[in-house]
Amino acid sequence: MRKKGLVLKFMSNMALVEDIETGKVFICKLRGKFKEQGIRPIVGDFVEYRHIVGNEGIVENILNRKNELKRPRVANIDQVVIVTSLKRPEVPLKILDRYLVLVENVKIPAVIVLNKCDLLSREEIDVFLSIYSKMYPVFLVSAKNRMGIDKLVEVFKDKVSTMAGMSGVGKSSILNAINPGLSLKVGEISKKLDRGKHTTTVIELLKFDFGGWIADTPGFASLDISEVESEELKNYFPEFSNFLCLYPDCNHIHEPECGIKRAVEDGLIAKSRYESYFEMFHELLEGN
Repeated sequence: MRKKGLVLKFMSNMALVEDIETGKVFICKLRGKFKEQGIRPIVGDFVEYRHIVGNEGIVENILNRKNELKRPRVANIDQVVIVTSLKRPEVPLKILDRYLVLVENVKIPAVIVLNKCDLLSREEIDVFLSIYSKMYPVFLVSAKNRMGIDKLVEVFKDKVSTMAGMSGVGKSSILNAINPGLSLKVGEISKKLDRGKHTTTVIELLKFDFGGWIADTPGFASLDISEVESEELKNYFPEFSNFLCLYPDCNHIHEPECGIKRAVEDGLIAKSRYESYFEMFHELLEGN
């Protein structure tokens, strides 16, 4: 008899699957057909499995996904929570912008968490908010002193989320503060490189005590945006939609009477955001 389950973790040819009805976790092998077809389940997949004996089972079928994020590779998620920091480590805004583009590309809601706010001045925080808070929910957090942790609980509650960000920004520290029972490993910051050591090596779906799921994922250092079409890139900068250009198909690069470039000059669009767009557009153009 087939039952429905949720993939919590995938390792080689084995998947940890939680039964949707009972909450029991089974170690499931994959049917040979998956290898023959060159497919496999990913974290967040809903599957049909068959119980064999004890806590062992076999995955029979992978159900259709409502969405899929390629890096980190997770399926069926409600939101992407991107964690960043401006000190220890200092994450370039262009890295955050690249990730936001990829999230916009797959049409998944994004939430930004600025961690380590205890290291920042009010001015530094306000500048960050002025750039991003009009397009995305932004939460100011310090996992070290629990600043903003209670608000994050409400963000995660009863949702399937994935948390992403460069190593060292404090993803695991935040999750431990939100739900101490997760007991995730926390890495130290390398003084020489000003980067965090990888503390998460595989993607795993973890359950919060208060309800909801989080995909704990390895940190990223760079993001490949080659899957994005250069002509579509402008659609992934939400603030651009507030301004009109002379030409409907304007790419906001060299065209005259460009409303976006004028908005940048007038301080209505952050210069750093336009610079990210400009850099990514040419990168994609050269790649094609």
